[in-house]
Amino acid sequence: YIFYTDWMWTSFVVFSVSQSTMLAVGAVYYMLFTGVPGTATYYATIMTIYTWVAKGAWFALGYPYDFIVVPVWIPSAMLLDLTYWATRRNKHAVIIIGGTLVGLSLPLFNMVNLLLIRDPLEVAFKYPRPTLPAYMTPVEPQVGKFYNSP
Repeated sequence: YIFYTDWMWTSFVVFSVSQSTMLAVGAVYYMLFTGVPGTATYYATIMTIYTWVAKGAWFALGYPYDFIVVPVWIPSAMLLDLTYWATRRNKHAVIIIGGTLVGLSLPLFNMVNLLLIRDPLEVAFKYPRPTLPAYMTPVEPQVGKFYNSP
């Protein structure tokens, strides 16, 4: 969460790429080896439920409810399943077309999802970061400190 507020755009891109890849690669792997359409939606549903459990665990520890934002995997997974169903005879097509659809749609769904949560900066000020351990404490740069000394 703090990572998201400090590096909003960077983390959105990193999470979008990683989640799109996780969904597309994992689901296509399952679909190609099981041959079952609908596998991507099933896979995305499992990941969504897993994130709900994690969200509940953090909430139980006293963090705000939107400390963890549940990514929107299911609509992109449904697009992947439809692509698999439409291109069943060509396995490369499902990888290229389905992967592209997931890569383009998942960030859009997540952007809408992120617009609906409370202001991240407001929440960050209400829940300040804990004190950093000594080895994580930033060190001020010493450039030019002794420039004028004899």
